[in-house]
Amino acid sequence: MAEILAVDDSPSMRALVETTLRSAGHTVTPACDGVEALSIARRQKVQLVLADVNMPNMDGITLVRRLRELPGYKFVPILMLTTEISADRKKEAKSAGATGWLVKPFDPPQLLSTITKVIS
Repeated sequence: MAEILAVDDSPSMRALVETTLRSAGHTVTPACDGVEALSIARRQKVQLVLADVNMPNMDGITLVRRLRELPGYKFVPILMLTTEISADRKKEAKSAGATGWLVKPFDPPQLLSTITKVIS
């Protein structure tokens, strides 16, 4: 299974994501915003990043850009998990280097299936 960095400013959403991922055997490192996630990413390599778009301190799209600048994160899958549905924001995330886009509320089997596809 994968080591996943789960980034969301909502404690309840982080808990739901963590529970879903751990139930499938993944190891999860939580972060409350992009600043904390970037700090974690600099210290430890993960196999996948799952991030919200709208967060304080550093939003998810800025986080994607910053992660892609790190040598070990050039090819790490980064999935956006967000309530945001704007086509412009999706395009912005893709241009920044995001691998995929999932909308909250998420369907746990769909999330796990998507993760399996992008890490294999």
